Amino acid sequence: MKRFHVHVGVADLEASIAFYSGLFDTAPSVTKPDYAKWMLDDPRINFAISQKCGAAKGIEHLGLQVEDADELAEVYGRLKTASGPVLEEGATTCCYARSEKSWIADPDGVVWEAFLTMGESTVYGDSPDFAGLSSDQAAANACCAPQVAAPASTGCC
Repeated sequence: MKRFHVHVGVADLEASIAFYSGLFDTAPSVTKPDYAKWMLDDPRINFAISQKCGAAKGIEHLGLQVEDADELAEVYGRLKTASGPVLEEGATTCCYARSEKSWIADPDGVVWEAFLTMGESTVYGDSPDFAGLSSDQAAANACCAPQVAAPASTGCC
């Protein structure tokens, strides 16, 4: 069986481990001084984070797609456990789909969506306002938000 893999560069490993442990409702299976990995079965994913000097931080966005309302409620609970502001968008149209969704951003501004798709749409949809999630970078990185110039990197060393 295949397993989805995501690797995210982070600025603060400890803060990110705390965030993702809350989001996934479990501790990492591997923890090193500059790396942590979760091998999850639900959803089936190999998710890794690392803190490397000079490496790019973050990715565009990630998501947890569920199959029914009960799973959506469970994931919404995890968003609250991850201890960050949650944008509860509710029923929306995005990416040519009708969905129920909420958004959160991790400590580095990587945007996550939790969503249940309820059907197709003939329009792309509206962009939510990510200003209240955590940072300007969260808004800049989200798929459904207008792209803006990213701030210059200051490096970690």
